[in-house]
Amino acid sequence: AVTQKSLIGTWSYTRPGCAFTSEKLLAQAGGEVVASEIKTKLQPTYQKVGINANNTQVTFKEDGTFTAKIAGKSWSGKYTFDAANSKITMQGLLLNVNCYAKRNSDGIGLLFESKKLLTLLQTMSALSGNQTLQTVGELSKSYDGLRMGFDMK
Repeated sequence: AVTQKSLIGTWSYTRPGCAFTSEKLLAQAGGEVVASEIKTKLQPTYQKVGINANNTQVTFKEDGTFTAKIAGKSWSGKYTFDAANSKITMQGLLLNVNCYAKRNSDGIGLLFESKKLLTLLQTMSALSGNQTLQTVGELSKSYDGLRMGFDMK
């Protein structure tokens, strides 16, 4: 599990991330095969929006503040970490978002409820209504309990 201490530092985007909110949902949906397919579908969407390792990162500081760039767009504010649920509440001037931290083999995943990811991408990229984000919207309708976001190291 991710701890408050292990969260501290700068995390850079490596690839799309996703997870199901329960093992039951994961089993019903076909497991890792579906997760892999979702990540593959997200990759071109992220590329079109401009998300890559050079312009998408998050820094969590010990003082409870964060700085982030999503597709090169800056965002900062305060965060709280709920260790029991691995939930991070990020509060910025224009945008407040909850995400969930998940330990990966090579770093962490920052995952959002799928509809919240769509809102985040629209806000950060100023692409509201753009067809580019259609894939995220379709995936959010297809799977209840799906969290999508970013794998980072």
